[in-house]
Amino acid sequence: MAAAEDPDEALDLTDLDPELVDIFVEEGGDILDHADGLLAKLREAPEDREPLVGLQRDLHTLKGGARMAGIMAVGELGHAMETLLEAVAEHRCELGRDGVPLLERGFDRLHAMIGRVAARRAVATPTGLIEEFDARARGETLVVAQSAAASRNSAPASEPAVDLKPLSAPIDTTQSDEDDIAVRAPQEQVRIRADLLDRLVNYAGEVAIYRARLEQQLGAFRAAMGEMEQTNARLRDQLRRLDIETEAQIIARYQREHEASDQTFDPLELDRFSTLQQLSRGLGESAADLASLQQSMEDLTRQYETLLLQQSRVSSELQEGLMRTRMVPFDALVPRLRRVIRQAASETGKQVQLKLEGAQGELDRNVLERMTAPLEHMLRNAVAHGLETPQQRRKAGKPEEGTVRISMRREGSEVVLEVADDGAGLNRQAIRKRAEERGLVRADAILADADLDTLILESGFSTADAVSHLAGRGVGMDVVHSEVRQLGGALDIASRPKQGVTFTMRLPQTLAVTQAVFVRIGETSFAVPIASVRGVGRIEREQLGAADASYRYGGEDYVLHDLGSLLGHAPAKAEGQMQVPLLLIRSGDLRAAVSIDQVLGNREIVVKPVGPQVASVPGIFGATIMGDGSVVVILDIAPLVRRHVAAPREPVAMPAAPERGVPLVMVVDDSVTMRKVTGRVLERHNFEVITAKDGLDALERMTERVPDLMLLDIEMPRMDGYELATTMKLDPRLRNVPIAMITSRTGEKHRQRAFDIGVERYLGKPYQEQELMRNVFDLLGLTRDHA
Repeated sequence: MAAAEDPDEALDLTDLDPELVDIFVEEGGDILDHADGLLAKLREAPEDREPLVGLQRDLHTLKGGARMAGIMAVGELGHAMETLLEAVAEHRCELGRDGVPLLERGFDRLHAMIGRVAARRAVATPTGLIEEFDARARGETLVVAQSAAASRNSAPASEPAVDLKPLSAPIDTTQSDEDDIAVRAPQEQVRIRADLLDRLVNYAGEVAIYRARLEQQLGAFRAAMGEMEQTNARLRDQLRRLDIETEAQIIARYQREHEASDQTFDPLELDRFSTLQQLSRGLGESAADLASLQQSMEDLTRQYETLLLQQSRVSSELQEGLMRTRMVPFDALVPRLRRVIRQAASETGKQVQLKLEGAQGELDRNVLERMTAPLEHMLRNAVAHGLETPQQRRKAGKPEEGTVRISMRREGSEVVLEVADDGAGLNRQAIRKRAEERGLVRADAILADADLDTLILESGFSTADAVSHLAGRGVGMDVVHSEVRQLGGALDIASRPKQGVTFTMRLPQTLAVTQAVFVRIGETSFAVPIASVRGVGRIEREQLGAADASYRYGGEDYVLHDLGSLLGHAPAKAEGQMQVPLLLIRSGDLRAAVSIDQVLGNREIVVKPVGPQVASVPGIFGATIMGDGSVVVILDIAPLVRRHVAAPREPVAMPAAPERGVPLVMVVDDSVTMRKVTGRVLERHNFEVITAKDGLDALERMTERVPDLMLLDIEMPRMDGYELATTMKLDPRLRNVPIAMITSRTGEKHRQRAFDIGVERYLGKPYQEQELMRNVFDLLGLTRDHA
C-alpha cells in the first residue's frame, strides 16, 4: 500500500537535475495532452488498434523521460500501464468493458503526479493502482481490491491544484501578483514552437536562393549591357564611315556631271542630296539617343546593385539571427548522458566515469536533437563493448574504474564531437570473422586496420554473441553513421588495442547553410561539402590507369579513384584539358584523390532534404537549389570510396568503349543576334553550345574546354577570325578543331585566305539552316539521326 502524499512535502532534489526535471514536466504535459485525445478515440471504438498503439508509444516515451529525470514513481505507473497495453496488443488479454475507465484513471493519476512535480511537491508510488494494471495484464481481476485501490490511489482531496506560475518563479501561494511580475521582469523571454522557427529559417534560406538568382540575372544583364555598348560603338563607327562615304559620293557625282550652272550652292547643299544627308544625320542622332538610353540603364543598374547589396546584408543578418536562436548549449544534454552511463554501468556491473571537455559550446538545435540518440547508443556501446570488467581491468594494470570521454570543439564551420573510452579497443579478429560470414569481404582479401574498423558501420553489423537491450541487436554504429552522414558530417574511427577507441564526428555548425565545392562529371554537376575536401589537384592522364596509383599531397598519399565509376557512370574524361582534375577527399584514415571532369568552384549553399527514398541511396544526403532554379545533389564521397574498397568484387568483363558524348560547338561572332540565332539552331539539333564575342574571348574560354567544332566570323574587335584561326592551327591542343567560317565577306580573295590558313568550310551570311547543319554533321562525322 502506497503512503499517502503529504500536500506540503517538498520534492527531494538532492539526486535530481532541476533543469532536466523541468524539461520532463514540459514534455510530459504535451504527451498526456496527446494521450487524452487517443483515450477519447479508444472509448468511442474500443476495437480500434490505432489509438491503442498510440497510447502504448506515448507511455513508453513518458516512462523513459520520467526515469531519465529521476521521477521513478511516474515511471513505474507508466510502465505498468504500458505492460497492459502490450498484453492487449499481443492478444494475451482483453481490455474489457472497464479497461478504458481504468486507463483513464491511470492517466488522471499521471496528470496529478506531474502537476505535483511541476509544483516541486513530492510524489508517492501508487502501488495499488499499479497492482490493478499488473493483474489486468495477467488476465486476473481484482474486484474487491479495485474499489479499494480506486479510493486509495485517487489524488487526495487536500492535494493542491497544479500551480500555473512559471517554473522560474518561486512557488509560494502567499506571493502577490506584483512580486511575481517583479521576478519575471528582468528576464523577459518569448517561447516559440520549434517547427515555426524551422520554417522561418527555411524561409530565410529561400530568400538567399532568390537573392542568388537575382545576382545571377543581374550579372547576365551586366553582360548584355557590355554587348550593347560594343554594338553602339560599332554603330557609331559605321555611321561615321557612312557620312564620309555619302559626302564623297555627292562631290564625285557633282564633278562627274559638271553641274556648274549655279555657283551659289555648294554640292552638298543641293536639294537632290538633302534626303540622303537627312537620313544619315538622323541615324547619327538615333545612335546618340541609344548611347543616352544606355547610360540611363547603366545608372539604374548601379542603383539596382546597391539595393541588392543592402538587401543581401540585411538578409544575411536575418539568417544569422535566426540561426543564433536555434543554437543551444551542449550542456543541456549532459545530464541525460550521465544517466545513460550510470544505467549502463549498473546493468553491466562495471565502474565508469564520464569526463567532459568543451561542453559549454553550442550546437544547432536540430543537430543536437538528431545526435542525441546516436550519442546515447555510443555511450552504451562504450560501456557494454568497450570497457572491461573491474577484474579484467585490474589484470591489465588499469584502474578498476573505466573512463568515457566526450569532447566538443569548433574547427572552422564544423563542430567536432569525440566519444572515446579507455577500454580494450575493437576486436578486429571478431570483426573480420563476422564480415567474412556475411560476405562483406573475401577470405583472402588484405585489409588495413582502418578498413576493418569501418566495417562496423555496415548495416546490421554486430559481433555480439548474445542479444541484450544494450547490445547485439544489429542496429548499432550503422545507424549512428547514417545519422551523421545525413547531417552532412563525417565519422572517423581510431582504435588502439588495449587502449580504447575514439569516434570522431565532424558535424556542420548549422543544417541550413554550408560551404560546398561544385564539380562536374559527364553532363551532371554535384556539390561536395567542403568539410571533407582537403584540396584540388591535377594529374597526367597516363597516371590514371596505373594499378594502385596514388597522388602525393601535403606529405600524404591519396589513392586514385574515379567519381564516375563510384557513381556507376562513365569514367571522367576531362575532355579538352591537358591534365585531369582531382578532388582530394580526407575522412579519418581515408585519403582519396577522385578524378572528375571539371571543378566549377565553391559557394555557400542552402541544404534541402531529399526525402527518405533518395537519402537512402549511398553517398547522397541532400540537395541544393542553384541560382537558375536547377537542383544539384549533395554528395558524400567518403562512404562511396569505402564501399568501393571494402565490398567483395567479382570478375567483370571489360567495359565497351564509351559512347561519344554530346558534341560541343563554339560560336564566335561579335553580333549578339548571330550568336543567339546560331546557338538556338544548334541546340534544336541536340548540340551543346558555348559562345564567344571575339577571338580573345574564344581563346580564354578554350583554356578550360576545347570544342568539337567552331563556327567563326571574320570581322570582330580585338582579334578577328583570321587571327584566331591562325593561332588555333599553330597550337597542338587546338589544331584539330575543325573550323567553319560564316561571314558576309564572300569574295574569292577572302575565301582563299581562309583555306590557306586551314579552315575547313566557308559559308556566307545569311546562311540557310539546312546548309549549315549539313556542314556541321559532315565536319563532326555524324549522321543526321544524331538529333
